[in-house]
Amino acid sequence: MSSKKPSEAELQQQYNQYKNELQAMAQKIGELESEVEEHKLVIDSISPLEPERKCFRMVGGVLVERTVKEVLPALETNFNGIQQVIQSLLQSYKRKEQDFVDFQKKHNIKVVARQ
Repeated sequence: MSSKKPSEAELQQQYNQYKNELQAMAQKIGELESEVEEHKLVIDSISPLEPERKCFRMVGGVLVERTVKEVLPALETNFNGIQQVIQSLLQSYKRKEQDFVDFQKKHNIKVVARQ
């Protein structure tokens, strides 16, 4: 690697890239947390019902008729999978955030609040 210092424009571009990546990750985490809450509500609602009771599930934009005993395991699997994805994204977010802090320290970047 060359030892030349990056220009102010390059630093600004990298700074903005970090900010955009962190914002996109936070937005995705928020969407998934909302989805996991929806799954939890449905699971809590249908768990006490009889296993043979009819229920409906949206699959690829099509409403299909199933029974509670068919739908509940799939919902629980999806619920657990989404939670794992959220945990993974949170770890990635924390790593990216630390990289961003290190980048700011390395290049002595101070954020100036505009009024």
